[in-house]
Amino acid sequence: RSLLPFCILATLYLYLYPFFHRCEFPAPKYDGQHNISSSQVAPFRLLALGDPQIEGDTSLPDPNDPIFPSLVSFRENVGNDGLALAARVSAYGLLTEDVPRLLEAMRKRIDLFGNDFYLAHIYRTLHWWTRPSHVTVLGDLLGSQWIDDGEFAKRGWRFWNRVFKGGERVGPESIKTEEEPEILGQNSEWARRFINVAGNHDIGYAGDIDEDRITRFERLFGPVNWEVSFRHPNTTLSTDTGTHPSLRIIILNSMNLDTPALTESLQEDTYTFVNNAITSSAPVEDRTTFTLLLTHIPLHKEAGICVDAPFFDYFPDDQGGGIMEQNHIAYDTGKGLLEGIFGLSGNPDAAARGLGRNGLILTGHDHEGCDVYHYHPRDGEKWEASRWADAANLTADRDLPGVREITLRSMMGQYGGYAGLVSVWFDEGRGEWRSEAQMCRLGIQHVWWAVHIFDLITV
Repeated sequence: RSLLPFCILATLYLYLYPFFHRCEFPAPKYDGQHNISSSQVAPFRLLALGDPQIEGDTSLPDPNDPIFPSLVSFRENVGNDGLALAARVSAYGLLTEDVPRLLEAMRKRIDLFGNDFYLAHIYRTLHWWTRPSHVTVLGDLLGSQWIDDGEFAKRGWRFWNRVFKGGERVGPESIKTEEEPEILGQNSEWARRFINVAGNHDIGYAGDIDEDRITRFERLFGPVNWEVSFRHPNTTLSTDTGTHPSLRIIILNSMNLDTPALTESLQEDTYTFVNNAITSSAPVEDRTTFTLLLTHIPLHKEAGICVDAPFFDYFPDDQGGGIMEQNHIAYDTGKGLLEGIFGLSGNPDAAARGLGRNGLILTGHDHEGCDVYHYHPRDGEKWEASRWADAANLTADRDLPGVREITLRSMMGQYGGYAGLVSVWFDEGRGEWRSEAQMCRLGIQHVWWAVHIFDLITV
C-alpha cells in the first residue's frame, strides 16, 4: 500500500511522458503580416522513428539443442567413469552451464517480449498525444538481414501486430506523384500508413543485397524506392508564378548507392529512380516545392561532427568484394544527391545562384543521432557540414547553398527511446516552405519495466 502513491505518479509519467517532456510538433512561424497564433498546427506533421531493430530467434539458443546438455552424456560417462564421478561431472555442468544458460534464454525471451511493448508504447503514446499526419521508420526495422524467410515473416508479424499495431503498409494505390498529387491532410489514412525505409539490417549493404531480400522486404513493408507528392491544403494559395505549393517526399534506398555492389541490376534500379526523381523535379528557381528526402545511411561528413565517422569495409574478393559495412554514403555520392535532387551548387553563376530547392533530409543508421547543416562555401571547392547547433550564422546567410540533415537517434531502449517530430508548413510571407523538428525521449527500457513491475506488485 505504501507503494501506491509512487506507482500512480510513475504510471502517469510513463503514459503521459510527452506532456512532461513537452513533446509536440513545432508550431509554424511566419514572416511579417502573415504571423498568426502559435496554436496553429502545421499541415504536415511527421512522426519519425529510427532503427527499432526488432530481434528474434537468432538471439536465442537453438531450439533443437538439448535443454540440459550435461545430462545427455551421463549414461556414457557412467560406463566409462563410474556412477559417482559421472554424477559429479554432470551435476557440475548442470549447475554451472546448463541452468545459467536456460535462465539466460528465459530472460532473453522475456526481454524480447517486453521490448516489443516498449517500442509499441513509444509509438502508441506519441501517435495519440501528438496526432501526426504521417509516420516514417527510417530503416533497420528488423535486427538482421541474415535471417531466413520464416524468421523474417515472424518479425514482420510482430512489427505490424505488436510493435506498430494499427499501422498499414503503403501500397501502389497510395502513391501519388507530382503529376497527380493529393491534397495534404485530405486523406486521414496517411496517419496510419507507414513510410518504411530499407536499412542494412533489413536488406543488407551493397555487397550482399540480392533480389530475394528486396522482394521479401517490399512484400511486407513497402517499396524501397518511391515518392509521393501532396499539394498545400489551401486551394486559394498560389504564388506569383501561378504555381501551387507542393510537398514532395522521396524515399530512397541508399543501401546500394555506393560500389562495388553484389547485384548490379538492383543498383541500376536505384540510380534509375534517382535520375527520374531529378529530371521530374521542379525548377530550382521554384521555392514553392519542398523536397523531403527519407533514406537510411547518412550523407558524408568529416570525423568528429557526428559519433559515426566515415567508414567503409568490404567483403573478401572470393565473396564478391562488395561493400560489407559503411557509416556514411561516399562524399561523391552525397554530392550527387545534394546537387541533383536538391539542385544545390557552390557556383554563383548556376541557376538561382545555386541555392537549389527547399528541403530537408532525414536519415537513420547512426544510433546516437546527429543534426547537421550541409553547405557549400562560396569561396570553397567542396561540400562541408556543420553541427546544426553551431550553424546559426550559416543558415542566416540567404546566399549560402545548404540543406539540413537530421539523423534520428534510435528508438531502442539503450539509446533512450527517441522519436522525431517534424513540422513542415508554407510561409506565404516568404513564398516558400519552412520546417522545424523536435526530439522526444521516453527513457531507457528499464523505466518501462520498473513501472509495470511495481504496478503488478502493488496490485
